[in-house]
Amino acid sequence: ARRLAIVSCMDSRIDLFALLGLRNGDAHVIRNAGGVVTEDVLRSLTLSRWLLGTQHIFVIQHTRCGLHRLAEEDLKAQIESGGTEVPFAFGSFADLAESVRQSVRTLREYRLLDGGSVRGAIYDVDTGRLDEVSA
Repeated sequence: ARRLAIVSCMDSRIDLFALLGLRNGDAHVIRNAGGVVTEDVLRSLTLSRWLLGTQHIFVIQHTRCGLHRLAEEDLKAQIESGGTEVPFAFGSFADLAESVRQSVRTLREYRLLDGGSVRGAIYDVDTGRLDEVSA
């Protein structure tokens, strides 16, 4: 209804509908670990843009995220010690604001999503505050 798609973390402390004053049907919501832009996020947003007319994308990451400062190589080694190879990166990041900026840049530069707006913000899970991150 609002031609809006939201990319956010899967963390259940974030109630996106209440936070943004949305109702069912107002926006497409894509959630994953960290709310980072991955190939599957790009695939879903491309479908949202070209089949359903989405014009605006909002990236929301949050404080105290499990991927923030995650020792990715250590986790990968721990999992692989059981004999199973990890075929992907987990998407950890050292700087939360820069992670949001990078996701916004990726979306703005993605050729299949031209013509719309992309913004990013950080949600503080302790205060409930949502602060936009400048590009």
